[in-house]
Amino acid sequence: MTTYDLDALRRREYPWAAAGETIFLNHASTGAMPQRTVDALAEWARLRANPERISHDFQFGTLARARELTARLIGAHAGEIALATNTSYGVNLAAFSLPLGPGDVVLTPDLEFPANVYPWMAAAERRGFAYRRIPLENGIADTETVLAAIEAAGVRALSVSWVGFATGAKLDLAVLGDACRERGIYFIVDAIQGLGACTLDLARVHVDILACGAQKWLLSPWGAGFVYVRDALVRALEPYDVSWLDVRDSDDFTRLLHYDMTWRDDARRFEFVTVPFQDYAGMVTSLELLLELGAESVESHIRSLVDRVVAWCDARDGVELLTPADPSRRAGIVCIKPRDARAASERLGEHHVAHSLREGAIRLAPHCYNTKEEIDRALALIG
Repeated sequence: MTTYDLDALRRREYPWAAAGETIFLNHASTGAMPQRTVDALAEWARLRANPERISHDFQFGTLARARELTARLIGAHAGEIALATNTSYGVNLAAFSLPLGPGDVVLTPDLEFPANVYPWMAAAERRGFAYRRIPLENGIADTETVLAAIEAAGVRALSVSWVGFATGAKLDLAVLGDACRERGIYFIVDAIQGLGACTLDLARVHVDILACGAQKWLLSPWGAGFVYVRDALVRALEPYDVSWLDVRDSDDFTRLLHYDMTWRDDARRFEFVTVPFQDYAGMVTSLELLLELGAESVESHIRSLVDRVVAWCDARDGVELLTPADPSRRAGIVCIKPRDARAASERLGEHHVAHSLREGAIRLAPHCYNTKEEIDRALALIG
């Protein structure tokens, strides 16, 4: 049930959607930024024209605010958050900083997005551990299959996408996290297709490292994102890529030549500066919007729209639902395969319905400001 004023949200933050310019159902590719974020980016560009307008406290305070809001969204604390420009950074951090080597096995489900594959392939070759992909039945990752796979000898790390980009299938992070903790297995999560569409509380769910770009479901600019590192693990890991602001006392710019390779005590030891400050200013405003609406309310609204697509598929012959029908196994992505997906995609494009054609299926990904009428319009074009 949507508890916020949907019409007011559309008028204020998505006026182009309210005017009918586009039906945007492609947030699994690139999220649509709210007007407040567009305004924040414009203001930063104006200030950046004369950098003297940007104080040190304002510049770095923006990063601190981004860590604070991110932590609030996922049930962590700011000291567990390192800002990162993309999801790949966090997966690489795990692949090259976790204590892995000969005799260890790292698993990912098969058919993962390449950002959760190539770093492990490269690290396995350079560091000597074994990297294996878990075979999937019908090409869809499910929690039970992954649980069975981690029972194999030598498994030391498991890295999963919370939500599959091509199927919309969602894994149960709580179940997998508990199983990994009990077995001494590092648990790494690519959260980019889940966070923003689904709620997450890392105070209750065991994850060692979680990576997330913010440009999709967090409705933020390209170049903004973060990596969460569990507090007990922060001080046990050393950065693989070293930045000059990773060390203790580096905030004092009057003593930059006082070289001291003592890492920070929190996750900022993993940040690779310089980051795009203006993009994090935009991320701050987008996170403020999601938190104002309420993460649970956003999740509920998105679920209601996806439910509508699932019901439509169930009522029709000749349309295959690739995303699991079980609400507990899906998030904001819903993939459907009509008889001629390419022709359906062309019709959607001709009528300004933004979507993706992925692996022979239509991928729809609605968000907090989309309406049931927009969903119905898209489905009518597909059908």
